[in-house]
Amino acid sequence: MKPRADFDEDFGFSGLTKYLQFRSAPRDAAGLLSFVEMILEEKGRAYALEVIEDALRLTRSPLSDEMLSTIWLVTTEARFDPMSAGVNIRTWLEQITDTCASFIRLTDSSFEPADPAPASHPELLEDVLAELRGIGPVMADKAATSIYVPPLPLLVSTLKTAVTTFGPDLGFRLLLRAMKVYFVPIGPSRLKRLEEIGSQLGYHKWVVEDGSLNIWSDLSD
Repeated sequence: MKPRADFDEDFGFSGLTKYLQFRSAPRDAAGLLSFVEMILEEKGRAYALEVIEDALRLTRSPLSDEMLSTIWLVTTEARFDPMSAGVNIRTWLEQITDTCASFIRLTDSSFEPADPAPASHPELLEDVLAELRGIGPVMADKAATSIYVPPLPLLVSTLKTAVTTFGPDLGFRLLLRAMKVYFVPIGPSRLKRLEEIGSQLGYHKWVVEDGSLNIWSDLSD
C-alpha cells in the first residue's frame, strides 16, 4: 500500500465520497459508477486499493444496513441514495469495490482484493472518540436540521460505532467527512488536536484541513 503521507488529500472511502458529493456527480447508479471510474483513472491504482480496503471493512462489518446507509448519505451529502433506488447498501458498496477492482485489472488481470488489514493505531481510539463527544451535540443538531442532507438521527451513534469497529484510521476520516459536510464550527484548539491525530496516523496535513473545516478563531473548545 502507498504510504499515507503520499496522499496529499483525503483518500479511501472518505476521499472518494468527497468527490461524489459534487453537484456535477450523476444521481443514478450507473452514472455514479462511471463517475467513480473517471476518478480512479485520475487518481490511480494506490487510490483504488485504499477505496477497496475501506469498502470491504464497511461491507463485512457488523454495522446494520441503516448505519451503513447513514455513513453513505452523510459522506456523499446524499447526492444519490441507492436505497431509494432499490439497491441494498451492502450490494451498493460491493459494486463500488468491484468497480475499483475492475479498474486495477486493466493493468493487472490477476488482481483479487485482499482482506482488510487489522485496524492500526489502537492507542488513538480514545482521542478520536473524545473529539466525537466534543462535537456530538452540535453535529446531532445539524444532522436533524440540515437543508442539504435528509435527517440522520443515527449519525452520532453511527460514527461512534464506526470508530470503535473500524479503528481510529477509517473512523477518524469518516468523522472528518461528516464535520466538513455539516460545516461544524471548531476552534483553533480542536483543529490542533485533529491535526495531531492526523499526524500520528501518518496523514498528509491536507487530509485533515483542506479548506473545508469551519474554523472560528474565537471559539474555545
